[in-house]
Amino acid sequence: MSKIALVTGASRGIGRAIAERLARDGYRIWANYSGSKGAAEGLCAQIEQAGGSALPVQFNVADGEGTTRALEALIEAEGGPDVVVSNAGITRDGLMATMSANEWNEVLNTNLGGFFHVSKACLRPMLRKRAGRIIAISSLSGEAGNPGQVNYSASKAGLIGACKALAKEIASRNITVNVVAPGFVQTDMVKELPKDELEKMIPLKRFGRPEEIAAAVAFLASDEAGYITGHVLSVNGGMYI
Repeated sequence: MSKIALVTGASRGIGRAIAERLARDGYRIWANYSGSKGAAEGLCAQIEQAGGSALPVQFNVADGEGTTRALEALIEAEGGPDVVVSNAGITRDGLMATMSANEWNEVLNTNLGGFFHVSKACLRPMLRKRAGRIIAISSLSGEAGNPGQVNYSASKAGLIGACKALAKEIASRNITVNVVAPGFVQTDMVKELPKDELEKMIPLKRFGRPEEIAAAVAFLASDEAGYITGHVLSVNGGMYI
């Protein structure tokens, strides 16, 4: 039986690249989406046509009860995932002085709360199997902070702290917990940014590609990374600020 990888926010961008890469590595993909049904179904069809196995799975990671219901049903039907990639995230950018409570809460509930809801629902079968990989997608903003993104930076920094703590809690069960922290990556999330100006700030002088983030995730999911836990792997072109 194929191992299973759950990827949240899998319908586009970094999440889609991660799902495609893990499918090529032999995982059955649970491709989570919230609203982009067509894109998720297209991704799964593409994976199936290439000889892989994938299932579109609808739930909003910010909804704890809905996430738990969806994942409990899947786990009952197919068994627990071997790899969980918490990638789903949103932005609601703006200066903190004018940021609404809703803009703060929505980002924290999705980006950080989603990690909690998904990981908790998948943790019990991993503990029983005494094996598993949990990988969260953070951001350069979570490591360095970014003006106009106090909510986003807080959520992504929170992921780092949560993963370091969880790594210590469950290491004795042979479950690793790690973080990939991308810098600027060519996705819809950055299409409004001044790319030419930002590239001057990056030592490698270019934005990353989603496939490069996926490669980092694939490594941390692999057997070769079995002695790595509580680690933050920054994939940012050398942009340590």
